[in-house]
Amino acid sequence: MIGILNSQKVTVMMGVMLALLMAALDQTIVATAMPRIVRELNGFPHLSWVFTAYMLSSTVTVPIYGKLSDMYGRKYFILAAVIIFMTGSVLSGLSQNMTQLILFRALQGIGGGGIFANAFAIIGDLFPPSERGRWQGLFGGVFGIASVVGPTLGGWITDNASWRWNFFINIPVGILAILVIAFLMPKVVPAIKNRSVDFLGALFLTSGLVTLLLGLVRGGVQSGLFAISFISLLFFVIVEQRAKEPILPLTLFKNPVFSVSSFIVFLMGVGMFGAILYVPLFAQLVLGISATNSGTVLTPLMLGMVVASITTGQLVSRTGRYKWFAVAGVGIAGIGLYLLSGMTAQTSQLELILRLITTGIGLGMTMPIFTLVVQNAFDHSKLGVATASTQLFRSIGGTVGTAVLGGVLNSRLSEFIVKTKEAFASSITEVFLIATGLMGIAFITSFFLKEIPLRKSYAKRPALEEAGIEIGVEEGQLPAKDEPQLWKR
Repeated sequence: MIGILNSQKVTVMMGVMLALLMAALDQTIVATAMPRIVRELNGFPHLSWVFTAYMLSSTVTVPIYGKLSDMYGRKYFILAAVIIFMTGSVLSGLSQNMTQLILFRALQGIGGGGIFANAFAIIGDLFPPSERGRWQGLFGGVFGIASVVGPTLGGWITDNASWRWNFFINIPVGILAILVIAFLMPKVVPAIKNRSVDFLGALFLTSGLVTLLLGLVRGGVQSGLFAISFISLLFFVIVEQRAKEPILPLTLFKNPVFSVSSFIVFLMGVGMFGAILYVPLFAQLVLGISATNSGTVLTPLMLGMVVASITTGQLVSRTGRYKWFAVAGVGIAGIGLYLLSGMTAQTSQLELILRLITTGIGLGMTMPIFTLVVQNAFDHSKLGVATASTQLFRSIGGTVGTAVLGGVLNSRLSEFIVKTKEAFASSITEVFLIATGLMGIAFITSFFLKEIPLRKSYAKRPALEEAGIEIGVEEGQLPAKDEPQLWKR
């Protein structure tokens, strides 16, 4: 019976990974096709909104999905998310103008947010903390694979078929994921006596995050957006303190494991996006690599991430320890970014590759850890919201990094009258130096991460007593059952 159960679990995880791969691939495939899309739809002025619409909708829905899945179970939410994503994909592929494409990309983002929020939480439903590391590592590797395969696949589809097939290709992958999840994944519904949806909290959280991210995307010039964001988030805090089932419980921040992890993933998001966005720019403007080939420059970074993520996940699961993997990963990533900050117009492609591999290994080592750390620090009743909150801070970090580092780059470039290779090199490497400083702060913070033994069963509660932390179940929430009970349909 146990063998059959494990086989079923693996099959379900393959289905979830397909859904995750579909959402992760979409971004890199679409990026490659965008020149053809804007030319055909005559929409170059609105180019950035194709990505912004997706980012906004996916980011703000993650914590909402996380809380609702804790209350009602994750199976139907991830199925709904995949269907929404596929619907948005079909409509995006049928778009006749940029306005339609932007709206349908936002719809895709709502589905994508649900996939990201539930995929990592499902690992927590099916496996106890001591076994989650290897799956977290594999899921982290999915993002690296998508980043390597996506640009090539997107370019091939665009050149040999149509840019519209970059969206339609999601359909067969999504259907397969739906079939596996629908028929094999058990319906795990928490034993909650009185369910109450925090609609007001969700409204203020959405308003606060949307205006904050819009303000950052627009380069910080829209002070009104930040004012609205501040007021909305202030009301959100007030509402959450009184809500029966808060959409994002503020009590999470009383847990030092959660607070430290959230701060680190926020800073890591800044550093990671700095590397991903500005390395191709350096390759084009300084090293003279063509625009077509500049996307493949990131391949060493992504391969390093994939190998390190999968390997670290396996080691964490086998040893039951995670702190020093986290410290080492953040440190190596910081070293990689520092090496990137030392590049000049004379830097060879081989030197760039070695520095990217170093950065990728560091980032990859951290990918399976912090979600696992947060999940292990809470009762199963908070699994979804804790997992989603970690991803929320990573996404916000990436947005902040894009806005702030982009502003630094533009400001530095404006100091040069003549835009030579040396000018571009100096400006871009300064961005990497700032990212290095932020990663240094994350490295110091990682030493404060408390290491809690990974639980081998759902029945055991997080061992936080030695840290002076009390993690009680929510009001009206019955204690989580052990694994066999979770697998009852």
